[in-house]
Amino acid sequence: MDPASRSLSIIFFLVAVTFVVEVSGQKNEAVYHLFGGEGSLTKNECPGKCSYRCSATSHTKACMTYCKYCCERCLCVPSGTYGNKEECPCYNNMKTQEGKPNVCELGIEDKRNDTGE
Repeated sequence: MDPASRSLSIIFFLVAVTFVVEVSGQKNEAVYHLFGGEGSLTKNECPGKCSYRCSATSHTKACMTYCKYCCERCLCVPSGTYGNKEECPCYNNMKTQEGKPNVCELGIEDKRNDTGE
């Protein structure tokens, strides 16, 4: 094989490997979004997800307001009616205007307080 053909073969191989790595990275990201996480929802899905998230609280209106605010920015709502915030780091790390933690959980009671634990 002459040097020009060898160089062309190496370049082609590197381009092919780069393409495979890029495609497999996108596939993993799509699977992650399929099962939840940031960017897994559309803005239209936020009210339904927040409705379930806020279904166990007595502060439904406040919970819905903050949940929808956060969902529209993060495109994610943690599963369940409380906790699981690690599923949505953006949602979990959002702060109030005063810099207090987790504006997204305002209106959701800590169920441990209700049971005396």
